[in-house]
Amino acid sequence: MTDIGLILLIILIVLLLWRGPKLLPGLGAALGRGVKETRRTMDEKFDGPGDRPDDR
Repeated sequence: MTDIGLILLIILIVLLLWRGPKLLPGLGAALGRGVKETRRTMDEKFDGPGDRPDDR
């Protein structure tokens, strides 16, 4: 499987070339909110020990 960091870096470079530097702060903020919301949802859904998918 390809490293997700490398994929995100390539996407950010393409967006920078395509839309310019004015778009990136808003895009970064939206991505941060999405990650934060995903973590919050995971914490609410899997609140017991051993319930998380990575606790195998």
